Amino acid sequence: MKYGITAATGKFGKTVVETLSKTVDPTEIVAIVRNPEKAKQSLPKNVEIRQGDYTKLEQLEEAFQGIERLLFISSLPGGNYPRDKQHLNVVAAAKKAKVDYIAYTSFPHADQAKSVLSADHRITEKALQDSGIAYSFLRNNWYLENQTDLIRSAQAGKPIYFSAGDGQVGWALEKYYAQAAAKVLQLKQPKPVYEFAGAPHTFTELAKIAAKLSEKAAKIYQVSDTEYREILNKAGLQAASEAIVMIQQLIRQGELAEKTSDLTDVLGQQLPSLSESIQEI
Repeated sequence: MKYGITAATGKFGKTVVETLSKTVDPTEIVAIVRNPEKAKQSLPKNVEIRQGDYTKLEQLEEAFQGIERLLFISSLPGGNYPRDKQHLNVVAAAKKAKVDYIAYTSFPHADQAKSVLSADHRITEKALQDSGIAYSFLRNNWYLENQTDLIRSAQAGKPIYFSAGDGQVGWALEKYYAQAAAKVLQLKQPKPVYEFAGAPHTFTELAKIAAKLSEKAAKIYQVSDTEYREILNKAGLQAASEAIVMIQQLIRQGELAEKTSDLTDVLGQQLPSLSESIQEI
């Protein structure tokens, strides 16, 4: 069996490769990366390394040769080469290379979500469905690491602002999503869709727990999107403020609200509590 992992030098990909190498022979793992030299320095020995850039279709076709089960890790948005086109290259190359199965890291409720962030994932899911390749959509909720700045501010007793209201998020540490991806890749009969998420919590709960851990009394303010944008701009985050506010909006609208046991079922263990995960960060 040949297992392929795209974007294998990223934090998520490296965790998948390391997790997979504990249960399968490392020689059966193919790390598909843009920079092979970087991969040789950071990935386990005996893992095969192949160059595969999402913007280069022929290179991907060659990289996927002989791969039976592929973990397709989604790329970051906002580059010069549109993400949806990158993803369509991966699907087309996998089809030409006759990959048997693809697990794709997608967006929560991608088939129903309305936010701009979900659009590329919806296109990719449709392409995979039409490809004839067996698939699983790993619809990852939010990584708790995304809120590191908020956690640090709360633990320092600084005021906390957000506009997500009482919207819930299924935060979990990134490593658990990656470990689950490695496990799905090895399942004989994986499900077509996994809604991976931790227990649902609001920003208010997150801030209170973080502050309590450091015995601080951080003041928490729910504000409007306009007010939050102004606060971000004053903090020097003009370039990112629109994206941050957009994420707050989708959380407020319930797009990250999820009650599911998919993540713990695949991992075969319970996740740490939010308090324990904050301590680990």
